[in-house]
Amino acid sequence: MGKLSTHVLDTSAGKPGAGVKVALFEVKPEGKVLLKMDITNADGRCAGPLLEGDTMKAGQYELVFNAGDYFAAQGVELPSPRFIDLVTLAFGIADPAQNYHVPLVVSPWSYSTYRGS
Repeated sequence: MGKLSTHVLDTSAGKPGAGVKVALFEVKPEGKVLLKMDITNADGRCAGPLLEGDTMKAGQYELVFNAGDYFAAQGVELPSPRFIDLVTLAFGIADPAQNYHVPLVVSPWSYSTYRGS
């Protein structure tokens, strides 16, 4: 079986995004189900996989990153309301036997992602 992992890179400071709150939701026709909450470590990563083994299933998911709170905690001067606050990455897992790495590359003004392995 594969696994799902993530990490956060703060491009405005050129360092890992440590202390970012991350929530993982499964998106079902009847609504979203919270599967896991975590906080990134000093390397900007969650302590372990968000999904693995029997929990790694094909389907639609969302990762929600509390980027605005992270930047505020770093002392970054932010407008009110924040331009980047909660970043939601919606993605699908087609083959649960593969590894899916879904990172967030973020600044107070932009973000991007990609599929890693």
